[in-house]
Amino acid sequence: MALRSLDNKLPITPERPKKQAKLAEQIPKEKKLPHPDFGVNNENQHPSSLPNPTDVSVDYIPSENLQAVQDPEGKIQSVVGGLESKDWLKVCESLNDVRRLAIFHSTLLLPILENVVLVMVKAIKNPRSALCKTSIMASADIFKAFGEKLLESTSSDSFNSLLLQLLLKASQDKKFVCEEADRGLKTMVESITPLPLLHKLEAYVGHSNLKIRAKAAISISSCVSKMDLNSMKEYGLVSLIQTAASLLNDKLPDAREAARSIVSSLFEAFTENEEEKHEKWQSFCQSNLSAIHAQAMVKLVSS
Repeated sequence: MALRSLDNKLPITPERPKKQAKLAEQIPKEKKLPHPDFGVNNENQHPSSLPNPTDVSVDYIPSENLQAVQDPEGKIQSVVGGLESKDWLKVCESLNDVRRLAIFHSTLLLPILENVVLVMVKAIKNPRSALCKTSIMASADIFKAFGEKLLESTSSDSFNSLLLQLLLKASQDKKFVCEEADRGLKTMVESITPLPLLHKLEAYVGHSNLKIRAKAAISISSCVSKMDLNSMKEYGLVSLIQTAASLLNDKLPDAREAARSIVSSLFEAFTENEEEKHEKWQSFCQSNLSAIHAQAMVKLVSS
């Protein structure tokens, strides 16, 4: 039998050596550079490959601050190529040149006006807000320069596409684009004769998009306010009062307010030379509207 040590101490167990922590070698990852092609037509490009918005800037020049082109004949040739560029900044520059030509040398734009409108439509559709806004500003200057000649110099489809895009952009939530589109629509109404423009706008009164319908109603009310009785008759008094009746029950307040404005303009023009104004108006409404709508029209002008 083994004898215990006299100092009465427990045997010492040797300490295990500690493991050294392995340090993973840090290998820096290679940074990927964005693709150099930022063309206007490359809408499917991944957002990570788009340039930093702070890297470039676009000047939004008011129409009154634009300067005349020194060589308009030479500029018109470069504008054609610039509008077809895949560089969106080049397209913006060319659209500003279009604005200068429209203001100071509008006759030079006539031969290419159809192509200019098609490019503006494409640019307004572009997701780049700067390009979209520049194109809307160009459309306003085109309206002012050509007025109803724009309807004569371009195909119906191209003008209708431009009108639809302005209504769409005026209906969206991006404020600075929305406000610019509103100004463009206002300029359009001020520059183009009401009668042909009404025929273009009437297609959007029944649009499924509530905001588009309201924006179209506002433009229609502005057109009607510029018309005399003969112009209203030429368009159709019944059509106008029926349009107003349908908009008066719209879900959006802007559309309802536009309807009230249409009714007010109609009433003033229709009864201008009548002694019994309200009786004449009541008879007209009852002859062309349902009883409930006629009652609403009569009540509206009496309040």
